[in-house]
Amino acid sequence: MADAPTHHHAPMSEQDQLDALYRQAKAEGGKVTVYMGGDAPGQWDSLATAFRQQFPDVKLNLVTDLSKYHDARIDNQLATEGLVADAAILQTAQDFDRWKKQGNLLRYKPVGWDKVFANAKDKDGYYTGVFYGAFSYVVNSKQLPANPGDFKGTDLLKPAYKNKLVLTYPNDDDAVLFGYKQLVDKYGWNYLAQLVEQNPKLIRGVPGSAAGVASGDYLASIAVGGDARPNGTQVFSDTERFNSWAQRGAIFKDAPHKAGAKLFMSWLGSRTVQKNAIATWTWCVREDVSPPTGLKPLASYKNTDPTAFAKFMSDRASVERFRSQVELYFGQVKGSDPGDPTDTLGRSPGAF
Repeated sequence: MADAPTHHHAPMSEQDQLDALYRQAKAEGGKVTVYMGGDAPGQWDSLATAFRQQFPDVKLNLVTDLSKYHDARIDNQLATEGLVADAAILQTAQDFDRWKKQGNLLRYKPVGWDKVFANAKDKDGYYTGVFYGAFSYVVNSKQLPANPGDFKGTDLLKPAYKNKLVLTYPNDDDAVLFGYKQLVDKYGWNYLAQLVEQNPKLIRGVPGSAAGVASGDYLASIAVGGDARPNGTQVFSDTERFNSWAQRGAIFKDAPHKAGAKLFMSWLGSRTVQKNAIATWTWCVREDVSPPTGLKPLASYKNTDPTAFAKFMSDRASVERFRSQVELYFGQVKGSDPGDPTDTLGRSPGAF
């Protein structure tokens, strides 16, 4: 008797998987609300526009604010059984471990999950990184040594930088704070005392620091990132550690629009979007997408550990002790929320 024929079905392409998710999202009602960490209104508008162009029948509310305010909103929505956020993409790494432990997250592996680096995803599939952030120095290009990697933090104590530093309050942003933790670990607390003697301009939000260097008004900033052209560039010192981390994203188990959230998270993690919308400015979390021009693969930098920031964030008592000491040097944070400067978002932004 002849063997029965074996049928081998080719795996669905990422686009076919997205098309199927799109149909499910439309059947669900065609809506999704995503909270994204950021410190400027409209910071992620280009992503929202690209999503709407590809999936015009799904209404997306993409709400940007500081992660430390978004997580409070989500916790309050969970506590009051009024969840608005279907998904969250935040810098506050510790929240995702806590939400996972509390049973608040949906176990979901987005399209392309198998291609995501292990250090950028939860092995059980409850959260997945969407890009690698990296904070270091942003410096006026004319101030750099012949080999930019020779630049180091003590260079900022030179007379040329007096009144010419623009710094994001480290006690306002934990990713910035961790950069200062690495500096204090290397140079000691006296480094911060000397830095303050340079009379830096202190502001809220990372984009403003990069913009200050970009304009030429300031010569450098610490533990930040962003586009500093035409006058500045981001620098990774060869002799100091810098902070890199996977920005985590997850869908909530009780999300009102689970299919819409699955579509958004899978779209964002797809190879096409990672290549065309993420790899243009930072490292992708996918192993099959090359880093931006001018950057080596993140794993080749021996002075950064993409898992270190999450470990730092997980010990909240230590974070708060360090923050309180840093505040002795830089003072209390002043200024409006850069992510919501008009104070209009409230407790449940993005509701349909």
